[in-house]
Amino acid sequence: MARRPQLVIFLRAPLRGAVKRRLARDIGSRAAHDFYRRSAGALVRGLGRDRRWRLLLAVTPDHLAKKSRFWGQGQAQIAQGPGDLGARMGRMFRDLPPGPVVIIGSDVPGITAGHINEAFAKLAVREAVFGPAADGGYWLIGLARRQMSSKVLACRLFKGVRWSTSHALDDTRANLPPGIEAPPLPVLEDIDDGKAYRRLVSMSGRGAAWGA
Repeated sequence: MARRPQLVIFLRAPLRGAVKRRLARDIGSRAAHDFYRRSAGALVRGLGRDRRWRLLLAVTPDHLAKKSRFWGQGQAQIAQGPGDLGARMGRMFRDLPPGPVVIIGSDVPGITAGHINEAFAKLAVREAVFGPAADGGYWLIGLARRQMSSKVLACRLFKGVRWSTSHALDDTRANLPPGIEAPPLPVLEDIDDGKAYRRLVSMSGRGAAWGA
């Protein structure tokens, strides 16, 4: 029987002053908080309705992982656990039940169910896939986890990655064995600062929806 794909969204509990701090410096803490709460909530609702995969919410801080009031009822939630981003993502790839796993962030409003389905389709033929971000990082990473060696890969995949820099994607790719990466997904933009936020509002025409 085919194993059901697993989609993990990395989320931060939407507490005022604890989310989108860079964005808050540009647009104010209230607007940044409202943007994150609304956009992350829309992402969870939209992807959670799709039965092609099992949705899991990986939440930080850990002690708030079971607070379903943040994201609605019925979504499975776990704590991200300790360590940097690489340690936390590596733990998901090592410890989740067998089957392909895709991890995404929660600050990219452009993510669609079509992107996720495309990622899992690529993992049907290759071991790894990325969704590159415009800033040199990535908004999606997936592993097929077909072999026992996938646990070894998960342990080394994030070694030496320079997080929150333009080198993050290249550093992660450098840890992959040759020939196992699928062609990447489209480049999307993280909404990390005022310029990115204003581009989003201009393109979408939905300033009110993002807390503007």
